[in-house]
Amino acid sequence: MKDFDKISIQEMTKNDMLMILKALEYTGTNTKIDDFINLKNSILKELSSLAETTEEEFLEYLSDDPSVEGIL
Repeated sequence: MKDFDKISIQEMTKNDMLMILKALEYTGTNTKIDDFINLKNSILKELSSLAETTEEEFLEYLSDDPSVEGIL
């Protein structure tokens, strides 16, 4: 197996990314394990920075797809 430090999310759909973020938030909230919330916040911060937008705008961008209705 090839060793690597970073993983690309280039081929991930908006729906999948939103689901991951929501799952981390849900899990952190319901288990009271802050690491899940911290990971969600870290991913969201990095992605919004790459998109040169705010975290709120990035979440809106992910949410504007009609296929994600059931996730929210």
